[in-house]
Amino acid sequence: MAPMSELSPRRRLLVLAICCMSLLLVSLDNTVLNVALPSLQRDLHASTSGLQWTIDAYTLVLASLLMLAGSTADRIGRRRVFTAGLVVFTLGSLLCSLAPDLETLVAFRMVQAVGGSMLNPVAMSIITNTFTDPRERARAIGAWGAVVGLSMAAGPLVGGLLVDSVGWRSIFWINLPVGLAALVLTLRFVPESRAPKARRADPVGQLLVIALFGSLTYAIIEAPHAPLSTTAPFGALALGSLLALLRYESRRREPLIDLRFFRSAPFSGATVIAVSAFASLGGFLFLSTLYLQNVRGLGALEAGLWMLPMALPTFLCAPLSGRLVGSRGPRLPLLVAGGAMTAAGLLFALFEAETSDAALVAGYVLFGVGFGFVNAPITNTAVSGMPRAQAGVASAVASTSRQLGQALGVAVIGAVLAAGVGSSSYAESFAAASRPGWWIITACGLAVLVVGAATSGRWARATARRTAERLESAEIREAAGADA
Repeated sequence: MAPMSELSPRRRLLVLAICCMSLLLVSLDNTVLNVALPSLQRDLHASTSGLQWTIDAYTLVLASLLMLAGSTADRIGRRRVFTAGLVVFTLGSLLCSLAPDLETLVAFRMVQAVGGSMLNPVAMSIITNTFTDPRERARAIGAWGAVVGLSMAAGPLVGGLLVDSVGWRSIFWINLPVGLAALVLTLRFVPESRAPKARRADPVGQLLVIALFGSLTYAIIEAPHAPLSTTAPFGALALGSLLALLRYESRRREPLIDLRFFRSAPFSGATVIAVSAFASLGGFLFLSTLYLQNVRGLGALEAGLWMLPMALPTFLCAPLSGRLVGSRGPRLPLLVAGGAMTAAGLLFALFEAETSDAALVAGYVLFGVGFGFVNAPITNTAVSGMPRAQAGVASAVASTSRQLGQALGVAVIGAVLAAGVGSSSYAESFAAASRPGWWIITACGLAVLVVGAATSGRWARATARRTAERLESAEIREAAGADA
């Protein structure tokens, strides 16, 4: 099979399409599940925190294992890890559809996440090594981002139709044919590739990442229900894990998280922007789904139709953002994204957009535009300037930031909502209880705007060049020492 550098243009596009199928699997799974939450809540007698865990159990495992998957793929082969991910994710989806109770569903969602962790960062690494021209790569990443929009557009409609006609279990069935098709196409058309120099495993760093993400999210989700004596130790564990991770990784020769990446202002900015944007998305979908179905009393399909004004702009703006990144750089797309997401949050937080159909649609459109513009600059900035040998690790950091952001968004905003919903009727207390959540979403949009402006200028680009030069020099020295 030909190496990636020798693939024809048509073959490169086919590889891109196969990688996008894996993203569609993971993204569609999240958007479909959000629409199914109220039905799942009734069927499995789940609380608000139970709903949070059905989402966050998946995103937490995904975030915890993404960097391990990226570095492992660079070491043992990207196609090998990618195909393993497709098998595990498809099997996990089948198990989720058979779950008899909430606890089992959460456990099977974690199995899904193990497979998902081998898909997106590895697929992005395959794309990065397939499209070596910066402009071609930016357009490919734009197409990759459009798949997120497609999943947001199709997910609520497909999920709503399945939930209303068959039941919430059927939302996991749609992963089976897509996963199997992607598996067959990968084995047939995607060439194997790996980094020239294999990176060693970092089990201590991996355990610290799991402890950090898990303890932090547990403390946030359970805070409204559990006493301080229960949640405080988990908060302390999260802080201790963070400090230990920073100290350990800075001294390791081949760390799980290469802290040198963060000397690049654009890379650091992309990490903060990814966390902020996806925290906003997670909270936005969580609040919107519960409002449309539990407060307005809409069915799952009707709720999916109401969310189209958010999904369609995301689908349309993502490729435009990719082209702008390729021709003009990430600054303009980031400013548009931050401004639109901030405006959307303000419509709900300050002007109570949910009380008016026109304002509700306007808020959804603004958020969809903002989220559509934010993905391409995040991904492109994360991998641009980094040595291609570390593409898997760099893209995995960006993917980890996305998943961690979404987990924190659901955890924080769900906790705020749970604490605010009183003993009165759910519909009466929801509006007031959700208001702090909308302010959090507004703050996340403002962070995208401010950080995007600060880390996309001349000074920031200079730090990226210096970081890339240092990384390449270090790789040359390490290679020379190994040869000697």
